[in-house]
Amino acid sequence: MSQPVDPSNNAPAFMATSANNLVGRVFMPSELRFAAMPPLALYIHLPWCVRKCPYCDFNSHLAPESKLREVAVPVHSLNAKPVESTEPAEQGYAASLPLDLQRRYLNALIADLDQQLPKIWGRKLYSIFIGGGTPSLFEPSLIDELIAAVRARLGMPQTGEITMEANPGTFEQARFEGYRKAGVNRLSIGVQSFSDSHLKALGRVHNGGQAIDAVRSAVALFDEVNIDLMYALPHQSVDQALADVKQALSLNTTHLSLYQLTMEPNTLFAAKPPPLPDDDTLVDIEEAVQGAARNAGFEHYEISAFAKPGHRSQHNLNYWGFGDYLGIGAGAHAKISYPNRIERETRHRNPMAYMDEMEGAAQPLEVSTVAVRDLPFEFMLNAMRLLDGVPEAWFEERCGRPLIDLQKGLNLALKKGLLDSRPGTLKPTETGLRFLNDLQMIFLPKSV
Repeated sequence: MSQPVDPSNNAPAFMATSANNLVGRVFMPSELRFAAMPPLALYIHLPWCVRKCPYCDFNSHLAPESKLREVAVPVHSLNAKPVESTEPAEQGYAASLPLDLQRRYLNALIADLDQQLPKIWGRKLYSIFIGGGTPSLFEPSLIDELIAAVRARLGMPQTGEITMEANPGTFEQARFEGYRKAGVNRLSIGVQSFSDSHLKALGRVHNGGQAIDAVRSAVALFDEVNIDLMYALPHQSVDQALADVKQALSLNTTHLSLYQLTMEPNTLFAAKPPPLPDDDTLVDIEEAVQGAARNAGFEHYEISAFAKPGHRSQHNLNYWGFGDYLGIGAGAHAKISYPNRIERETRHRNPMAYMDEMEGAAQPLEVSTVAVRDLPFEFMLNAMRLLDGVPEAWFEERCGRPLIDLQKGLNLALKKGLLDSRPGTLKPTETGLRFLNDLQMIFLPKSV
């Protein structure tokens, strides 16, 4: 454990200020103290997709009546340069998830939530996020029931934000209208690219035209719309990546998530990597797409997130700020603070086993307590993704520990020029953002 700072020994001013706030408060080595519990969000996982994309490592499962193979594109074609196609993508994917299965899963979600209520009794809900999988495979009437069940137990989110992910391949105007009537007010659309050839290489079930139609409909219906885009795709040029961002910007979205395609373990792309842009081209692509978003008036507020002023994702800000979140659904994760500990939960990944266990009143989850020595790393792993950083007081407020626990890592990060030295804020420098992994790893506890 880090030792208290000696202010006479060139200690950073913001650390001396925080240490003064702890006068008279003595923490035992494993003790946590919270003046109040962190903000609490709810994540709901709907795990089915009509196809498993070759890059995806999320807990997603093929919908029972999907007629699409899990392998989205023959492996032998991954090395072939894509050719633009004007053929429309197949319609009707929403019918691939039987209604009785949707109903059964909804009942399991509500049972799961009911079992979790004693853990968070009396706490207010900050935001709701319905992710997947492909949540837009679910009938709007069932999404309405789901949101109503949450509100009956936890009330309306304090931020008012209720986000749902949607796939352009399942887009139907009536479905989007139904989600809006159910209470969803923020739609996150997994476009990934507007190029038909790149969408085919990524194994997506929609084409560029469907993506444009889905976004236009969403913008007309929802208060907030996010577009997910990936860059550094197989055979992608700078101009092609820039064209995707410009198309997204032309559709009047309020939020952009720009992700670099990475080869995640246990995916088809990891086993058979496609040809990706070289490092120099990758840098050029990243600078071009991020610059285009900023020039259009979007604030770059997290490594991969850009928003118009006043339109940042509240749910994700809570996550990056080390807030609490309840998770329900197959494979869902949770982080819950208690007066004397912080716990992480992981639910069983298989949706059929999850439903079986919920129907048997079991709790299909694994629970672990976050060790006090791991809290500096866990906190900084998330907080340093935010370009503006976080208030230094959040470490004590959301970890239940004194800021002194961060002292050794902060000193090293300051020395290396990875952390801003301004008082009251834990904020990465431009160098820190460029070498984010190095900054985060400073706070990883050394092996005993």
